[in-house]
Amino acid sequence: MKDFSEDLKKLPGQPGVYIMRDEQDAIIYVGKAVNLHNRVRSYFRKIVGRGPQIDRMVKQIDRFEYIVTDSELEALILENNLIKEHRPKYNTMLKDDKTYPYIKVTVGEEYPRVLFSRQMKKDKSRYFGPFSSSQAVRSTIELINRMYGLRDCSRVLPRDFGKDRPCLNYHMNRCSGPCTGNVPADVYRQKIDMALEFLAGNYKPVIRDLTEKMQQASEDMRFEEAIRWRDLLNSVQQVAQKQKMSEGVGENRDVLGIAVEHENADADGVIQVFFVREGKLMGREHHYMVHVGGKTESEILSGFIQQFYAATPFVPKEIFLPVEPEDHQLLEDWLSARRGSRVTLFVPKKGKKEKLVELAGQNALIVLQRDRERLRREEGRTIGAAKEIADLLGLPSARRMEAYDISDISGFANVGSMVVYENGKPKRSDYRKFRIKSVAGPNDYACMREVLTRRFLHGMEEQRVMEEKNLDSELGSFNRFPDLIMMDGGRGQVNIATSVLEELGLDIPVCGMVKDDNHRTRGLFYKNVEVPIDTSGEGFKLITRIQDEAHRFAIEYHRSLRGKAQVTSRLDAIPGIGPARKKALMRHFKSIDDIIAASREELAAVPGIPEKQAQEIWDYFHASEN
Repeated sequence: MKDFSEDLKKLPGQPGVYIMRDEQDAIIYVGKAVNLHNRVRSYFRKIVGRGPQIDRMVKQIDRFEYIVTDSELEALILENNLIKEHRPKYNTMLKDDKTYPYIKVTVGEEYPRVLFSRQMKKDKSRYFGPFSSSQAVRSTIELINRMYGLRDCSRVLPRDFGKDRPCLNYHMNRCSGPCTGNVPADVYRQKIDMALEFLAGNYKPVIRDLTEKMQQASEDMRFEEAIRWRDLLNSVQQVAQKQKMSEGVGENRDVLGIAVEHENADADGVIQVFFVREGKLMGREHHYMVHVGGKTESEILSGFIQQFYAATPFVPKEIFLPVEPEDHQLLEDWLSARRGSRVTLFVPKKGKKEKLVELAGQNALIVLQRDRERLRREEGRTIGAAKEIADLLGLPSARRMEAYDISDISGFANVGSMVVYENGKPKRSDYRKFRIKSVAGPNDYACMREVLTRRFLHGMEEQRVMEEKNLDSELGSFNRFPDLIMMDGGRGQVNIATSVLEELGLDIPVCGMVKDDNHRTRGLFYKNVEVPIDTSGEGFKLITRIQDEAHRFAIEYHRSLRGKAQVTSRLDAIPGIGPARKKALMRHFKSIDDIIAASREELAAVPGIPEKQAQEIWDYFHASEN
């Protein structure tokens, strides 16, 4: 670690933000301080028990810089902005970067609308939310508009009265048609007031009104209308049913719960947020926090609050928490400034409020455990499977595996495929296709020799250039050689690969993926013997996936070349068919067989193909029939 003693002496004893950078000058950590002199110096003292993650970070610091602010609150805001912009490696980060939907009622308009919004602006509109589901928001808006006959158009009323014909919603009785000028503003405003009552959670008048209308329409034998009222009533009752959980009349608050993998140094955490609006639970979301190893729940919650509420336009009056966050008073001041009125961070100790926080924590733990189990299973079928293959063959590692296959039909358009798996997962950016140049007929061994020779010569050339220019970054995917080469076949394919590697002076293990008489993978051929393998294990399943993927990739490439060659050879022979018309024909008919089967009229219906040209195409393919 570098000696920073001189730099540390120059630190001011003022509030501000400090920025740690590594040897590549990348920002690896951003922090705030009441006193920069004391805070930054603390990183370079020999402190025991501050956590392995901080120790790793300190070892990577090549230089630091700082920005002095007038107050700690300014430092908090600047810290949050820098974290959001640079996403430093060692800062506790909010993994999810979401915007939440709101219902916006444009009460400032003479004929208001109920709209979907991703932002909550300081305008004359009323906002409800945020909600967790955009689909639920859209469904609620549609329901409200249908119930009250509200407009959803962008016309400016009353300025645009009668300028255009009413839209389809008016003719379908979904809108009362204020654009016609026949709906008085006070009558329309009553409908908006009822919609606002509905959004505030007062469903009883709506349910009563819809029930009466349904019954009256049924008594008058207007059954279609009765069905419409019934469907609306069912929709309202479903919305009302979802809002039964309430805590305090008219309160807006968020309830936070937390769960963390404390035993893992590179741990992740989950924060569960319950959104309580107008006293009702409107939705919930969970968020992942990364780089939380060695940090307390108080520190994690502080980082989450800064990042989450900096990104959402709505800050509730109260936020319930399981523990008091770090910088509690500072966060309250910052949130209050964002909201424009007092915000309280509160840790409930008893009663329903405490149970609500506990429920949020339980939900966070469920998410963490569920994903931990999913990741464990995923690791078993990827990294674990690759290790199983390496152990089976006695190799130190099979982190990177490359598999090869050849595809042809009677020697036509011979192609080769190279697929790459890293840590048991396909790395598609490193896949490569080879169009065989030196082999004319059907000869899989010769084709494979060409593919492997070209692949490794290219890689050796890339490695040479990197050495000459002293490059750290990779020139391409070929300069990285595999830990294991997997051939689609047995002894013959393995021998071809081994001989190519020997000629090039390379020492890379090669095994064959052997299939049985039913063309199913049965095991590996390695060092001239077939290695027995547990067909129920994850390693065997990974071998099967790799073999299938190499085969699929080669066949798809061959099919595309075959299709192009077929289209080129047949359509290019027709006078007047250039690239544009050929493209139009293939876009319309999809295959050469469909073009041949098409009638003159169908050919002429293709955009860009005149009748005379359609006749010539038809004559070309059907001349022998006449």
